Amino acid sequence: MRNRIGLAALLALGAAGAAAAQGWEVRPVEIADRRPVFGQVESVKRAYARARLTGELAELSVTEGDAVAAGQVIARVRDDKLDLQIAALDAGLRALEAQAAQARIDLDRARELRERGAVAAATLDQARTAMNVIEETRAAREAERAALVRRRDEGAVLAPEAGRVLSVPVVQGMTVTPGETVAEIAAERFVLRARLPERHARFLGEGDVVQIAERGPLTGGEAGEGRIAKVYPELEAGQVVVDIAAAGLGDFFVGERVRLSVATGVREALVVPPAYLRLRHGVAFVRLEGGGAPVEVVVQPGGPVDGGVEVLAGLKPGDVLAAWEAGE
Repeated sequence: MRNRIGLAALLALGAAGAAAAQGWEVRPVEIADRRPVFGQVESVKRAYARARLTGELAELSVTEGDAVAAGQVIARVRDDKLDLQIAALDAGLRALEAQAAQARIDLDRARELRERGAVAAATLDQARTAMNVIEETRAAREAERAALVRRRDEGAVLAPEAGRVLSVPVVQGMTVTPGETVAEIAAERFVLRARLPERHARFLGEGDVVQIAERGPLTGGEAGEGRIAKVYPELEAGQVVVDIAAAGLGDFFVGERVRLSVATGVREALVVPPAYLRLRHGVAFVRLEGGGAPVEVVVQPGGPVDGGVEVLAGLKPGDVLAAWEAGE
């Protein structure tokens, strides 16, 4: 279907300029030997958003297919024991604040009495020591509280990469443990991964152009081009694996199959400019020069290639094609 539509369009363009064409001698030329293969849309990198805290999955804000940004909070794990421990420390800190206020009063009184000579120096030292103990205790409790708050904040499950959520193997309300996967994310960079027989491996190189067909099995024409970004050095089950970079793959489903045309070397072919071909009721003709008037000959065209249309049968090297008259 794709080749027929592409060929018909190419011949229509050639017909428009047929009057200006001159005689053409058929010669073998080298063309890229293309092979149709299927590529599969894959993410270059898959990242896993994991829980860092044991507790209940209290919030879950993503589902399969959602786009996420790097560092986005996609879920929250709650451990009620942490809230109770923080509340207990808050109560202890309020008690220490009251003790510190009383210790300041006692220290000021001891300092004043010492200045008058009413108490011994040891009394002032005891008041100062009591004040320092309370301050140090309060600092330790505040550090302990900060550690608990930090641990509670680790309940936020963050997206490690920007991309699209592939799977969410958990549900809200379940209990999770540290390291458990909450979401699998495909990073934003996608490629087409294709596998070809190992006999083609020596013809493949980074930067080679690959033709990409439109989405869907019945669509015609070429959707665009990509380039081979990586050729893997290890064969898998007798096949060479290649990654193909192309624009617009982010709109595809991860795992979607796409038809490709990959060059696997060169071969000789007879290529005719489209101006020398006519398509009538699905049959292709050329005008062949001979001893007298040009004769119309049926040929079997292949697909469009660089330089024109490949002719599979009906011509031989050395044949001279005549131009079509205007209106033919």
